[in-house]
Amino acid sequence: MPFPNFNPVLLQLGPVAIRWYALAYVAGILLGWRYAVALARNLGLWRGARPTADEKQIDDLVLWITLGVILGGRIGYVLFYKPALIWTDPVEILRTWNGGMSFHGGLIGVTLALFGFAVAHRIDVVRLADLTAPVVPIGLFFGRIANFINGELWGRPTDAPWGMVFCNERILAAYGGACPAGLEPRHPSQLYEASLEGLALFLILGWAVYGGKLLPRKGAISGLFLTFYGLFRILLETVREPDIGMPAFPFGLTMGMMLSVPLVLAGLALIFYSRRPAALAPPDPTAGAAALNDESRTAA
Repeated sequence: MPFPNFNPVLLQLGPVAIRWYALAYVAGILLGWRYAVALARNLGLWRGARPTADEKQIDDLVLWITLGVILGGRIGYVLFYKPALIWTDPVEILRTWNGGMSFHGGLIGVTLALFGFAVAHRIDVVRLADLTAPVVPIGLFFGRIANFINGELWGRPTDAPWGMVFCNERILAAYGGACPAGLEPRHPSQLYEASLEGLALFLILGWAVYGGKLLPRKGAISGLFLTFYGLFRILLETVREPDIGMPAFPFGLTMGMMLSVPLVLAGLALIFYSRRPAALAPPDPTAGAAALNDESRTAA
């Protein structure tokens, strides 16, 4: 199956190029922001407890998280996958429009941003993570679709009927008549990742928020996010081509696998902690009658 001749630039306005890759981040941040606000407004989800943050605080948090995603994602990519850029082509580090963002680096950046914001606003950082975790799959979904449009992060060779040859006129022109992925069919692993890390994870966390009403349980939502993302990423690494320049790790491991194992362990620890009685947020009399009524129905 041939790779479509996508143009990574949606619109060219003189020297300014509006790229799908940048729009993916914009869409993820904007939709995630509104989703987080909706969660905070829905008092019934908090079972009588006070929401972790109000709408104004969430508005302020968006800037912190945006900086954490961009700086952490890019620095993490360079340190984990392309450390040679530091001394061979440091200017390339600034060219984020060429692609090259690490989820694990972005996660570290967002974690630091959440910690700083939580300290500044005297909010429990784990409960703040529980509020933000359900929105992350939105950005992951759009990011993986952008990876597919860019023709990057392709999968390993396959003989499956949906195998895709990641080569087209644009790629040939960009790489001097050659295609980095070769001419053999490969797994469209970007679409697999969009489906699991994006859509499936969004639905799992949505069930936990709306069906299980786990937002008041400290660590439950963020624990589920870390556990399932880590498991999905480890699974997908078996069909995703390792980044160029990565050493051959023992036992068939990849950098993505090794960075994801700690996420699974941390997620399981948070889920275990969330089951303790002390993890349940206490009722707040000012949270509103609707939330208290919902708590009564749940207890009954």
